[in-house]
Amino acid sequence: MSDLTTLLEVGGPVAALGGGAAYARAKHPTAYWSTVGLPVATVRLLSTYGSVMEACGLTVAPSRLRVLAAKAMTRREVRPVPPRRGLLRPTTTGLRIRLRLAPGQEPADFAASAERLRHAWGVHAVYVTPVKPGVIELRLVGYDVLRRVRMPRKIADGFLKVPVALREDATPFVRDYRTIPHQLTLGATLSGKSMYLRHLIAGLAPQPVALVGIDCKRGVELAPFAARLSALATDPEQAAELLPVLVKEMEDRYDLIKARQGIAPGTPDEEITSDIWGLPEHERPVPVVLFVDEVAELFLVATKKDEERRDEMVTQLIRLAQLGRAAGMYLEVCGQRFGAELGKGATMLRAQLTGRVCHRVNDEASAKMALGDIAPEAVLAACSIAPERPGLAVAGDTSGGWSRIRTPYLSLTDAAETCRTSAGLVPDLPALEPFRPDVPEHPVEHAAPVVLPHPVTD
Repeated sequence: MSDLTTLLEVGGPVAALGGGAAYARAKHPTAYWSTVGLPVATVRLLSTYGSVMEACGLTVAPSRLRVLAAKAMTRREVRPVPPRRGLLRPTTTGLRIRLRLAPGQEPADFAASAERLRHAWGVHAVYVTPVKPGVIELRLVGYDVLRRVRMPRKIADGFLKVPVALREDATPFVRDYRTIPHQLTLGATLSGKSMYLRHLIAGLAPQPVALVGIDCKRGVELAPFAARLSALATDPEQAAELLPVLVKEMEDRYDLIKARQGIAPGTPDEEITSDIWGLPEHERPVPVVLFVDEVAELFLVATKKDEERRDEMVTQLIRLAQLGRAAGMYLEVCGQRFGAELGKGATMLRAQLTGRVCHRVNDEASAKMALGDIAPEAVLAACSIAPERPGLAVAGDTSGGWSRIRTPYLSLTDAAETCRTSAGLVPDLPALEPFRPDVPEHPVEHAAPVVLPHPVTD
């Protein structure tokens, strides 16, 4: 009896502690990492740092002075030297540590060994980021941050910058229109493409920008944000009328820029500009962001007349993509599939879209359309996205860099409410006034009956 009592007294708390740790790891990974994972990973890293670096081939031969000093004092064989490390900096999602590279090493050596470092230190992932020449930062991620997305509390946002998703290395993915003016977003049905678009509109709504939408699905995607939109086209016919107005607005802005350039010869260089951002603030026109949902609907034709209209719209979209950046006009093109089979001008338009975001797609060809021409290895990552993870995507740009991202959940009600509260920020653009959507009134909420009805039974 005494042995059973002892077993219960000792084993009970241990079992409860182990069960609680397992529950926290599954349901509350952030709390588990802060209480259990972080101390364990820190001890494992500090105790095995030298041996792990040597096993991964990331050590170098010691200097001659160090060899002579070691032989003179200890008479032992001097082992290879690992990179000198800095202080460990814990975070809510992992660890960060800076390493000073030894002569002859490069960041690519550590990036190639990231998977081995991950297994050796028992973390979810290891990412390598160059800081400056000779210094890199290892970012250790303790758990899968994309399983349940929680955006960081402090994000360096700004004008025309929208923190829209979380990267797999626990850093925010910020859509910066000044850096990447135009973007192509692809995704199959229920892949999370609409959620991504919803975050962009909700993030831009409180900023002094003009939002224009082309939604050929009768406006079902963009109509809830009508209060904040300066213009909305819900079918190809309306889009064919709206696009020439946007092109004319772009041309007027170029005339304004040219007028500013044609000033007196003695004007300082800093007052001469080639885009709207060099204009004085009181003369600078408001930026315009054009959202095109289901872009394939603009390419589909049924008659010869539709084909002429299609060619005209595609030409205007290409002009906006080629010349819109300097005029402060940006494109956000979304669709399920986008390639040469859509028709004339599709490939040329895609080439102007610098940013690429590919959600889950139905075939490999669709992933190649988005990422194949900028990062072929990202195509496999896009094709491996599971249907039970909506919002997961692969984001890249024409520089060749790419990463996995996932958009957090944002309800349509919250996004629409953000647009309604920001309705006063809709800029005054007379050319777009005929396309301003009608804002529906709030539905009347009927009061609940005093007496609850009961079903009639036999």
